[in-house]
Amino acid sequence: MPWSLGRDDDVISEWERSDGYATVRLRERGDGGFVARLDVMEQAVDESTYKRERFDTRETALERAKAWRDARDID
Repeated sequence: MPWSLGRDDDVISEWERSDGYATVRLRERGDGGFVARLDVMEQAVDESTYKRERFDTRETALERAKAWRDARDID
């Protein structure tokens, strides 16, 4: 199932999987760092999970967000 970018502004970028049961969010922290978060709900056909990681740069956080979306893509 494809992911769509639902929000993209100066602070938050958030993608939602087309089934609505998974999101990946990237946000800028107050100290200039970034946080990437994966949230797959219990109702999802794949295993539920919650992960949160901190990064120094937006580029690195974006790479993690893409890797999570790729890994959690459902056919």
